[in-house]
Amino acid sequence: MMGKVAFSLLLALALVTLGVSSARKCILSGLWKNELGSNMTISAVNTDGGFTGLYHTAVTATDKHIRVSPLKGSQKPTNQRKQLTFGFTVSWTFSNSMTVFVGQCFMDDKGKETLKTMWLLREEVSSPGDDWKATRVGTNIFTRIK
Repeated sequence: MMGKVAFSLLLALALVTLGVSSARKCILSGLWKNELGSNMTISAVNTDGGFTGLYHTAVTATDKHIRVSPLKGSQKPTNQRKQLTFGFTVSWTFSNSMTVFVGQCFMDDKGKETLKTMWLLREEVSSPGDDWKATRVGTNIFTRIK
């Protein structure tokens, strides 16, 4: 009897461990595309949650040629969370502006990952009187390409 109880407890522990370790979590690294056609590549996230990458926007308010721009960010440690939060900054290489994004990665029941973000874009203006028009705000939803 004691052997059956011990075996049952061991089996239950193994199944619980397997279930916890196989729980799918959002992973930021990879290639993403938003609803406007912009592409973003995020490198592997380091142990501190930091990451870098490249952003190729499909839209701009300037008449300059669009170029790929670097991004740098951080995510909260993922320990037990499936739906992680993150933030990153894009320093545009073709204009005098920067954009900061904050967001959360969501995973549906089928394992599809989506990044829901809100951003602030700040462009350089020539005087404090023009400050009112220097910041834009918006949202983007990114889906994984690979």
